[in-house]
Amino acid sequence: MNTSSESRRALALISVSDKTGIVEFASALAEMGYGLLSTGGTAKALAAAGLAVTEVSEFTGSPEIMGGRVKTLHPKVHGGLLGRAEVDEAVMAEQNIPRIDMAVINLYPFEKVTADPDCRFEDAIENIDIGGPAMVRSAAKNFDSVAVVTSPDQYGMVLERLSETEGMLDRATRYALSVAAFNRVAQYDDAISDYLSSRNLSGDVDALPGQTNACFVKVADLRYGENPHQQAAWYRDLYPAPGSLATARQHQGKEMSYNNISDADAAWECVRQFDDMACAIIKHANPCGVAVASECDVAYDLAFQTDPTSAFGGIIAFNRMLDASTAQAIIDRQFVEVIIATGYEPGALAALGAKQNVRVLEIDGGAPSPQRESKRIGSGLLVQTSDLKPVTPTDCRVVTKLQPTDEQWQDLMFAWKVARMVKSNAIVYASGGRTVGVGAGQMSRVDSARIGRWKAEDAGLPIQGAVMASDAFFPFRDGIDTAAGAGIKAVIEPGGSMRDDEVIAAADEHGMAMVFTGIRHFRH
Repeated sequence: MNTSSESRRALALISVSDKTGIVEFASALAEMGYGLLSTGGTAKALAAAGLAVTEVSEFTGSPEIMGGRVKTLHPKVHGGLLGRAEVDEAVMAEQNIPRIDMAVINLYPFEKVTADPDCRFEDAIENIDIGGPAMVRSAAKNFDSVAVVTSPDQYGMVLERLSETEGMLDRATRYALSVAAFNRVAQYDDAISDYLSSRNLSGDVDALPGQTNACFVKVADLRYGENPHQQAAWYRDLYPAPGSLATARQHQGKEMSYNNISDADAAWECVRQFDDMACAIIKHANPCGVAVASECDVAYDLAFQTDPTSAFGGIIAFNRMLDASTAQAIIDRQFVEVIIATGYEPGALAALGAKQNVRVLEIDGGAPSPQRESKRIGSGLLVQTSDLKPVTPTDCRVVTKLQPTDEQWQDLMFAWKVARMVKSNAIVYASGGRTVGVGAGQMSRVDSARIGRWKAEDAGLPIQGAVMASDAFFPFRDGIDTAAGAGIKAVIEPGGSMRDDEVIAAADEHGMAMVFTGIRHFRH
């Protein structure tokens, strides 16, 4: 083994909470000539495996105290980690501080413990590691002399590199491990700060804490951002929510682009709010067609018919497994950028394989999970809770003389869910569990109503007798008049306008049913 001094045996300090693979890793280090120095439970696990190990308390001459809270906070430990080759050798010899060549450390499972909704505050505090992060920082700072290993995922790579370099890691590898170590400590401190900042001593939890610490890891560099002159990368939460786009598995296709990812998220979040089989086609973050049906191919066909022109080059999402016949129908009918489903029949993947550029994503199903959403504004950050408040017919208030029929209630609930995903000002016309026209992103609500009507008429869809959903209240009766002219018979909207009486009167005048939800769905 090659060391800075042939008479000195390399030393590895091992102190891990997660003991996955640690016995095998330590055994390999010992075979390469490393002496093993360890703490508490880790030392016991290594000794039980028959490895020769020196406990830290013996190494420092100081016992572990306060129930193990204090064991590694000692000059001999940190001196061994921080001591620089040649620069500090004299003082290390004078103070009898052996150099530590490798630190293998992972931290108390604070994130895992606090992820349990029943976690007690006292348990969270006890799982704040002090000595571990201190040792990691010491070793990472001194990467010129020390290798720091902070995850079982690194063990294989470290052993491979050690075998290539006769027992001592090269500087580039030590630096990469140092960066990973500082990242890990930053993630750990962020988790503690987030937890404590959102709670007081009475146990109350604040959804919007006094400090928020975003912690994301890079998934991939992207070719460019929204436009070719912009740089971009795709990051995900350190612990992504189950069923979110960040957990998607890509079966085939080109790399996802910035706009692909943004639109794919809109498509997936649209369909996953439905209990029935649903298909959504998204273009520029807006649904251009959505439908529910008992069969996958029927849902796709109905969604496509809403706006065949806009569907070209769109993102298609299903909240069920995609079957072979529907997959074939898609690639025969239109150009598509991304397809998302909860699973794929083998025949579906075979059919899509004929179009190798199509990005095929698989995401586990399930209802959306509440999260904090954020948006950078200059040097500031806007943060809000997710817009996930459900609405049922019993939550609504009928404000017109005419009551909705059972069929209209079903379409009103469907249209309301779709409207949540449409950019404001949003108008959705729906009939029979399908969209027939969508008006999105206009500065005037009546213009969105006009566009939705024009879209339906242009596609030749039956708008007569359909329902309308509006993401926010109607400030004037003109939106109702426009809808009535198209043959709309029922309306769902939040209510709350200064002119609600005027709007309700217009609905009564046109023989329309109208319900208020009391909930707004602005989406910018």
